[in-house]
Amino acid sequence: MSTALAVKGLTARVGSIEILKGLDLEVPFGELHVIMGPNGSGKSTLCHVLMGKPGYEVTGSAMVGGTEVLGEPVDKRAQLGVAIAFQYPTAIPGVTLRELLEELADQRTDGADLGARVADAADRLSAGPFLDRSVNGGLSGGEKKRSEIFQLAVLQPRIAVLDEIDSGLDVDAVREVAEAVEAMRNPEIGVLLITHYNRILQYLSPNKVHVMIAGQIVRSGGPELADELEDKGYAGLQAELGLATEEEPVDEGDDFLAGL
Repeated sequence: MSTALAVKGLTARVGSIEILKGLDLEVPFGELHVIMGPNGSGKSTLCHVLMGKPGYEVTGSAMVGGTEVLGEPVDKRAQLGVAIAFQYPTAIPGVTLRELLEELADQRTDGADLGARVADAADRLSAGPFLDRSVNGGLSGGEKKRSEIFQLAVLQPRIAVLDEIDSGLDVDAVREVAEAVEAMRNPEIGVLLITHYNRILQYLSPNKVHVMIAGQIVRSGGPELADELEDKGYAGLQAELGLATEEEPVDEGDDFLAGL
């Protein structure tokens, strides 16, 4: 079976500033990979480039399930199996989550029985109460993140990118979100989780941890790599590798929708 996500030589530039610098990354189906890195390392830019946010000059390759997605419009990328859970999920007043999933079901071309998936995922992720409420309306931060993961569990993309899914959550909510991520995992989905901290990793079983600094993956290893970062910090690793961080010329927040 092809790899869920295979990124090779990926560069991204805004004007004269190069943000991603020949990034290589592979996430096999069924695996959970984690990218950790300081602010300005290029993590958000990687999310934006994978999903097709305008404004970047991009070269290289990003294959999803064996199909190139760079150059495709956002809707085509979604159909090819790219999905992102945002750091700050957007509320959609007047549209229930059930209605959103029904609309998504109408767009599917793979014959998937989304009704059965909704019932199964709602049970596994305790997400039933979300279905008849407006999308992310009146939900706590942790509930919004769980709702995002529930949607991914129903849609079953080839690669699910979780952009700082633990941001702004208290200890209990981090644990609940991590449990939802584990419940979502299956052999047909690759998961790429992006985070600053290792606290969510206490409740997850990642296959591999990658450290991104200055637009490149500079170190990869098992879960123990997150513990090493906890001990020495990014500054310590940068000093060890002789690297310096460069600031991204774009916001770190979820400005993706605003750019479409």
